Amino acid sequence: MTDAYFTLGRDGWFKPTEHSRGPWDADACHAGPPTALLVRAVEALVPHQRLTRITVELTRPVPMAGFRVQAEVRRLGRSVTHTEAAIYGSDRFYARAFALHIRTLDGLQVRTAESFSPLFSDSVEGPFPIDKSRHQLGTFASAVDVRYDKESGVGVGGPTTMWMRSKYSILEGEEPSPFQQIAPLADCGNGISYNDSIDVISFPNTDLTISLHRDPVGNWFGSRSVSHWQPTGIGMSDSELFDRHGAVGRATQSLILDSAR
Repeated sequence: MTDAYFTLGRDGWFKPTEHSRGPWDADACHAGPPTALLVRAVEALVPHQRLTRITVELTRPVPMAGFRVQAEVRRLGRSVTHTEAAIYGSDRFYARAFALHIRTLDGLQVRTAESFSPLFSDSVEGPFPIDKSRHQLGTFASAVDVRYDKESGVGVGGPTTMWMRSKYSILEGEEPSPFQQIAPLADCGNGISYNDSIDVISFPNTDLTISLHRDPVGNWFGSRSVSHWQPTGIGMSDSELFDRHGAVGRATQSLILDSAR
């Protein structure tokens, strides 16, 4: 099996590997790896500015059968640029992303808020938080290494702090950017912090917003996540993202809740 989430054909067709499959539908991707490809596409449009925020609207499940990614600049500015990207199949689109890029300065003297992240050395190994699926095929869960902050519990749901390291690159033969690397973890908030079993309640996300105030460093990234579920069938996952040096940003997801029975 290819040691990447995707391979790329000559015709621009991205083919997901088993590492990209989500837990809900055997024919659909986990949203994290496709988000990384959307990040890749918009970063390439504006290499002189830093991608700061991306919002992905998941209109339909992204197919394991494959897709193309198209991206364009919506508004180019000297300090701020807005871009857009979309995931297309043969006859429809599945997801659309809107991104913000900001120019960077060198050595600006400013004060910053103190940030705290749990010590990686104090974390303990554990399973991927959602280790079940609604099918018997391999999923994204087997493509990552996971550790937990001892104080928040090991894969027990509720407010949880988890570290994650991807075993594979995003695209075969290519080194991912820091933003691309953290995108799969950013989409795991609803799985890191859940309030009932996947056998009782389904809680897929309908979108994902990632905002990063600095580039994450290294290959182990953390998420301090909490999910809010409401009896209306609507929920939200809120995650603080960090690396071993401290906070790097935030991710939020809108959730659609339903009975799994």
